[in-house]
Order: sequence, then structure tokens, then C-alpha cells
Amino acid sequence: MTAEDDARFMRLALALGARGLGRTWPNPAVGCVIVRAGRLIGRGWTQPGGRPHGEIVALRQAGAAAQGATLYAGLEPCAHHGRSPPCAEALIAAGVTRVVSAIEDPDPRVAGRGHAMLRSAGIALSCGVLAREAAQAHRGFLTRIAQGRPMVTLKLATSFDGRIATADGESQWITGPAARRHVHAERARHDAVLVGGGTARQDDPMLTVRGLGIGHQPVRVVVSAGLDLPEDGRLAASAGDVPLWLVHDPNRSGAARGARWADRGARLLPVPAEPEGGLHPRDVLAALGDCGLTRVFCEGGGRFAAALLSAGCVDELVGFTAGCALGADGRPAIGPLRLAGLAQAPRFDLIELRPIGGDVLHRWSRA
Repeated sequence: MTAEDDARFMRLALALGARGLGRTWPNPAVGCVIVRAGRLIGRGWTQPGGRPHGEIVALRQAGAAAQGATLYAGLEPCAHHGRSPPCAEALIAAGVTRVVSAIEDPDPRVAGRGHAMLRSAGIALSCGVLAREAAQAHRGFLTRIAQGRPMVTLKLATSFDGRIATADGESQWITGPAARRHVHAERARHDAVLVGGGTARQDDPMLTVRGLGIGHQPVRVVVSAGLDLPEDGRLAASAGDVPLWLVHDPNRSGAARGARWADRGARLLPVPAEPEGGLHPRDVLAALGDCGLTRVFCEGGGRFAAALLSAGCVDELVGFTAGCALGADGRPAIGPLRLAGLAQAPRFDLIELRPIGGDVLHRWSRA
């Protein structure tokens, strides 16, 4: 195989892995292809719930033809025994003669052991093919391993002048149907949708994926220190049907209020409040990471967005900008950051820019 062939097949493996985003946590969404004599004989990606892994799916499809083949994996094959044997062992048993992996798995249970097992068995190993693209594809998983929190994507749908609503709170709809459909696709690619308590109280949003014909829903997470959320609203009514996690401070919310939400089917995540009464974003995200989440899609509101940015917890920005202006009396997309100077402003690098319907989509990655 040439370097160009390796890059081509690894690109396919990464694209396949993306099909599992939002469905495999706490495991990474890994894609895999098996090639023999230049022909694709097996492909797979991590299945919902994290098992089976992409390598196992591809091996099953390839069958006996995997002997003597080359396998491409977007992440180092696992080396630890969990609910199933290690993928590295399965590759050895299948008779694969070469493995191309994009990056090493930093999980302490793996961390090079999978590659070492393959080398010890005499399998030729190439690591680092499309490593940059793989690190981006697995950013949520890698962030949780390295920082103990999920990757955070902050979505802002605004007017041209950066407003999310008129002065009296009207916001439906600033952006058009194509942008709103894309937001639902973004929700589906994340493990959870996150909002602050103010948004939940004002909008009573469902936070579900709709209109795409998919069979799964992300976890819905609301951060409310006092759990002072509408108990007769849509979130409460659907808590038993679609996962709803409530991050709160038990000292402020009270046992009775928490018990009522638990009875409705919500999962309560206690996080101690800071002295001034709020929940620090890092503590909130650490609690979500402890629960296994790797990718979180935050949809506001303005104060919560500002808190995440100030804490350095936003990894990607996704903006949908409409061609309308709401003026200085409109509600800003981001609350006060209290910057001492321009040098303190959070900076992001532009990675995507394109029209979407009558609006503009722009995606940014933390610099």
C-alpha cells in the first residue's frame, strides 16, 4: 500500500466512525476498514452503547478473508478485557498481517498496549496516519480522558448584530428552517444537550432531536442550582420518556423538590455550589464526565454561555447568523464576560464557513 492508499482508507475509517457519534459514550466512536489486495472486504464502526467495537464489526464482515489483510482503525485497538475480549486479540486471531491506526488511545487501560500486542504477534504496525484528523474526530473522548470532562460545543443562533431575542424575549424564529434542521443534526451527534436553568424556565424547551427520523435521543441536561424549574412543563412531562439529568446543589434545592423530579424519572446530579451561590461550569462538566459523557451540545442561555467561556470550557463554537438586526435593546447571545482588556477575550479559529438556507453557518475551534 502507498501512503496515498493509507490516507484514503483511513479517511474512510474516520468517516465511518462519525456514524456512531452521540451513541457510543463513554466509548469512542471508532471506524474500521479491512483491505486485501486493494479491495475493501470489511468495514464497521462502534455500535450503540459502545459494543461491539468497529474492529469486531469489520472482522465479522470480512470473515476468513481477513487473513493476510490490512486493517485501518481510527484509534488504537483496545487491549483490556471488559464486556468483551480485547480487539487486539481478535485481530491477531483473525490473521491480519498489517494494522494502520491513526492515534494511540490515551485511556490508561490501553495507552500503547494494543499496539504492543500487535507488534509482539508479528503484525506490521503503522501509527499516525491522519493523526490530526483523528484527534479532531475523537475530541470528545480525548477531552474526557485528559481533562475529566466532556468536549463542549456552544451553539449560538443570532441576528446579524449578535442578539438572540427581542427586548421582550421573542426569538422564534431568528434563523430559518434549514439552520434549525442543522441544529437537530448537531444534537444527534452529541451525547447530551445542555442548557442553563434560565433557558429552561423561560422557554420550557424539549431539547430533543426531531424531524430526522432517527431512533435515539441525546441526554437532556439542565443546570439549576435550586431545581426551580417548571414542574408542569414539557421537560417535566417527558422526563420518564427521554433522559433528563438535572445538575443541582442539594443544599439549595431541598429534598422534597429533588424527590418530585426523581419521581418523574429525572436523574439528579448533585454539585456543591460556590460561595456566591452558582454552580461552577468545571464542577458541572466534571460531574457529566464522571457519568460517561464525552460530547455536550450547549444551547444557552446567555449567562450560562458566558460562564462556560470565562471558565475556558468551550471547545467549539457553532454559530448560525441571520440577516436581520434586532438592535441594542435586543437580548445578547452572551452575557457579561467582565474582561479587563481585549487580550483576555476567548479566541477561536475558524474551521468552517458556509451558507445554510438563508443564514450563515460558521464553526470555530478553540485556539
